[in-house]
Amino acid sequence: MKVVAFNGSPRKEGNTSILLTSVCDELQKEGIETEIIQVGGKKVHGCTACMKCFENRDNRCTIDNDFVNECISKMIDADGIIIGTPTYFADVSTEVKALIDRAGFVAMANGGLFTRKAGAAVVAVRRAGAIHAYDTINHLFGISGMFTVGSNYWNIGMGLHPGEAKNDTEGLEIMKNLAQNMAWLLKKMS
Repeated sequence: MKVVAFNGSPRKEGNTSILLTSVCDELQKEGIETEIIQVGGKKVHGCTACMKCFENRDNRCTIDNDFVNECISKMIDADGIIIGTPTYFADVSTEVKALIDRAGFVAMANGGLFTRKAGAAVVAVRRAGAIHAYDTINHLFGISGMFTVGSNYWNIGMGLHPGEAKNDTEGLEIMKNLAQNMAWLLKKMS
């Protein structure tokens, strides 16, 4: 079993990374392979709604001058997908939004590539706005026919400056519980 996680923060070692690493570490304890892909801070093109993915049906986006097709390939191969983002004006980072839109269209165009995979949103936030970002990611999972994995609270952790999420004891416990729930679901599905 494998879970691929996407870090949508341009801060490679920031709070989103801390939260994703916490989840992945716990998944590894459960015997599940994990990989974290850095998306934030990279040049990622948004979806142009060209609909070529529906014409080509080749599991790829027609925009091929960034690494989103590599991300889509990793999503296809994984049993579980985690998308992590910081909260920017009560929503996801632009890189995460581009990934969601393009991967979502490609998945739909090719017969539901993500159907029945496990998905989890992880959101880093300073104070407020995380629930909208959380919902944005979960909308991809819902429209893709995926099983959304939750925790004992929303999958959020708090911190403004890089590293502050390490001090969010409740947020780290939420990530641990999220990983345990995802591991349980993946084992039941296998």
